[in-house]
Parts: sequence; C-alpha cells; structure tokens
Amino acid sequence: MRVLITGAGGFVGNHLAAHLGQAQSNAQLFGTTLFESETVHTAISENRLIDLKDDAQTRALLADCRPDAIYHLAAQAFVPRSFEDPWETLENNILSQLNIIKVCLDLKLRPRILVVSSAEIYGAVSPDQLPLDEDSAIRPTNPYSVSKVAQDMLGLQYHLSHDLPIMRARPFNHIGPGQNSRFVAPAFAMQIASIEEGQREAVINVGNLTAKRDFTDVRDIVRAYRLIVEKGQPGQAYNVSSGLAHSIEQLLKILLGLSEIEIEIRVDPARLRPVDVPEIRGDSGKLRRDTGWRPSLSFEETLQDVLADCRHRGEQG
Repeated sequence: MRVLITGAGGFVGNHLAAHLGQAQSNAQLFGTTLFESETVHTAISENRLIDLKDDAQTRALLADCRPDAIYHLAAQAFVPRSFEDPWETLENNILSQLNIIKVCLDLKLRPRILVVSSAEIYGAVSPDQLPLDEDSAIRPTNPYSVSKVAQDMLGLQYHLSHDLPIMRARPFNHIGPGQNSRFVAPAFAMQIASIEEGQREAVINVGNLTAKRDFTDVRDIVRAYRLIVEKGQPGQAYNVSSGLAHSIEQLLKILLGLSEIEIEIRVDPARLRPVDVPEIRGDSGKLRRDTGWRPSLSFEETLQDVLADCRHRGEQG
C-alpha cells in the first residue's frame, strides 16, 4: 500500500506518520513539505519539498508515488494569521486541495482521500445547539474557517460529481507534544518551562480564559484519521472530538499545578481574537459508530506530556 501525507513536516503530519508506521508497517509512506526547515518522521520513506499550489509540481508528485490513500493535512492553520493575510490562507488551503483532486482525475487515480476540514466551520453557537454534529449549521467566523468550508465542500462536490472516495474529517481542537507554541497549550507550557529555568519573570501572559474548547490529543486524532480512511464512508463528514469542553482557565490551572513555581497571570490584549467563540463541543457519534474510534488519552495526561515536551525543548535551546 502506498500512502501520501501532505504537510508531513507539521505537528499532525509527524504524529500521523509515526502512527501509520506502527499500525501499517507494510505501507510505503510518502510525504510533502513546503519549507526546507521542516523535518519528517523516519517512517516517511520519501519526502518531497513541494508547493501544492503549483499544478505541475503536484502532477509530478502524484505520477511518481501513485498513492492508494492520501491524507491531505497541508494547510495554513493559525487563525490569527488568517486575519492578517486572508488571501494567503484562502489560496493556500483551497488551491492545494483542488490541485490534488484534479490531478488524481487526470491521472485516473482513485485513492481514498481524507480531506481535513475543521470544527471552526461551525462558528459561534448558543449553548442549546451543543454538542455540534455533522448536520449543524456552518457559520465561519474567520478567514481560516472560510477556507475550511471550501475544502470541506470541494471534497463533497468531487465525491458527488466524480464518485471519488473522499472522506471529510472535522477535528475539534488538537493538543499534544510537538505543537507550535503559537497555540494555547504549548504557549502556556513554554512560558512555564522558561520560568522554571529562570529565563523569565514568573508571569504568564494570557488572552481570553473563559472560552471553552473540545480538546482531543493529537495521537487520538491521527488514529481517527486512519480509521476514517480505512472504514469511513466516501462522501461523509466525521467530527473528531472528545465530547467534553474544557475552559482555557482550566487548562492553565492544570499546567500551573504541574509546576512548583508560583506564577502570576496577566492578560495580554495581543492574544485576544477579533471574534472568539464562547464554547464549542462536538458529537463524534458517527465516527464512533462507523469506525469504532474512542479517545484513549485523558486531558490531564495530554497536558502532562505537553509540559514535558516543552521542558525538553527548552533544555535543547
């Protein structure tokens, strides 16, 4: 079996490669990265530096590897950046996926394709609308979520119009070791690690602590992705979620409780989003019924691993 992971050098891509390397030991894994600075997991047998927005590069890639399955992870995924340069996010996320699909059609390839959308597409909701399922209304509140709506609908459209075996994943908040420190859990954890090393004053800078999010360990998320590709129904969308909402304040308190240093909390206006959803929580019942997936790691276990990873990163300089 030949498997292509786009965005293989990213946070999720590395975890997915590690998981597939164990779960599908006979599979040959191919990867793509956009920047030379990105590194991929050793399970990737061949990685290509490529801009998927370029049709010719995408064509050459798929003609060479001719995958049986594609996990399309490559995307600009940082919401604040999408406000700073909306078109960059829209172009990158939509055109890359469109090129992959069109080239598969041109080359008469029919891999099982996982399009990674996002729970961000559901936008702002009232408490009585929770938990969100796949039939919930789509209300994007930022340019990133608009790009994910487009990716999601393109996946559905090409399944309906060309009968391509495309599944759509709608993951809720990712969390786990190796995540970029722009995101909330490692942002806090890196600050704690620096404080413990005496490299900064004992102050944590925060944004909105009242927001509640449905966090799932990235290692559980990539296992869900594999199961969707293996057992999911083409054309279907699948929420990937724990079904539990934790506030950012709770997340921070757990991390602070793992440190023996007394740390002050300060609000940083730069960390506040123009639009922030008070609570989001997902229903992953369809995923569980179709694939048998269940989360295996608790919120507390994940945060312990996040802080340990950030301490290690701090020690490495």
